[in-house]
Amino acid sequence: MVGFKNRYLVMEIFLDPNKEFSVDEPIIITKANLEIAIKDSILRNFGECGLASLMNSFPVKYVNPITKLFILRTSREDYRKIWAAITMVKSVGNCPVVFNLLDLSGSIKACKTAAMKCDELKFEQYKLSVGDRLSATAQQKMQNCLEKIKLLEH
Repeated sequence: MVGFKNRYLVMEIFLDPNKEFSVDEPIIITKANLEIAIKDSILRNFGECGLASLMNSFPVKYVNPITKLFILRTSREDYRKIWAAITMVKSVGNCPVVFNLLDLSGSIKACKTAAMKCDELKFEQYKLSVGDRLSATAQQKMQNCLEKIKLLEH
C-alpha cells in the first residue's frame, strides 16, 4: 500500500512597502486568509475543475503572523499548480503581497527545520527593527509559534 506522497512548501510573505498601514487596520496573516486567497487564485487561474481537483491538496499547516512565514502541505502531483497559484496571488485581505518560496521538501521534518531556522532569524531582525518597543505579548506570540512548529505532524 502506497501512502499519500506530500510536498511541503515553506514560504514567506512580503507586504507592499508602498502602502501606508494605519494602526486601525492591522494586517493579520491567518490560515483562513491564506487559504481563501489561494483558493481564489486557483479558481481564477485553473477554473472550477482545477479548484475541485486541488481542494483536498493544500492545507496550511503553520502560520506565523509576526515573521510572515507559513508552511503548506500539498500532494506531490499537484505542488507545481499550487505553487503557480500562490505566485499569482495579488493580495491577502486588502493588502497587496508577494510570496517567496524558501524551501520545498518531501518530509515535514526537513521542512520544520528550515522553517524554525528562518523564523528565528526573521524574529531577530524584527527585534532589531522594533528595538525597545518590543512588547511582552509579541515575544509570547513568537514563543507560541515556535512551539506550534515543533509539534507539527502530517
